[in-house]
Amino acid sequence: MEENEFGDFAEVVSEKETAEQKKNPPIQPQFNTRIRQPRQGQFAGVVLQRLGGNRMSIKSTDNKIRNCRVPGRFKRRFWLRPGDAVIIEPWADDDDKGDIIFQYRKNEAIQMKKKGILKGIEEGF
Repeated sequence: MEENEFGDFAEVVSEKETAEQKKNPPIQPQFNTRIRQPRQGQFAGVVLQRLGGNRMSIKSTDNKIRNCRVPGRFKRRFWLRPGDAVIIEPWADDDDKGDIIFQYRKNEAIQMKKKGILKGIEEGF
């Protein structure tokens, strides 16, 4: 019996085990991520077009296209392009306008699409 680097023990590998491992690879753990959900009075949406001057055309989950703006407190935080997923809050006095209050990262937007939150507005993906 030959000695290997682990001492007197010989590694035993059967053909059945290796064939089963090839068919059924080990299961990778799935990580649950917590994604910010729209609250009451808010909608998820996708940026359709930049209109200039902090304003954008956004298609929301209630199938409306709104003219939304980025409030001053978020101007330096958001860098929005067409196709980005956002949360908007419609104005109380005019439902055709709103404010962008949150921008989803790319991986969060993909997970929202898988969960069905962005159902029907998948134009940007």
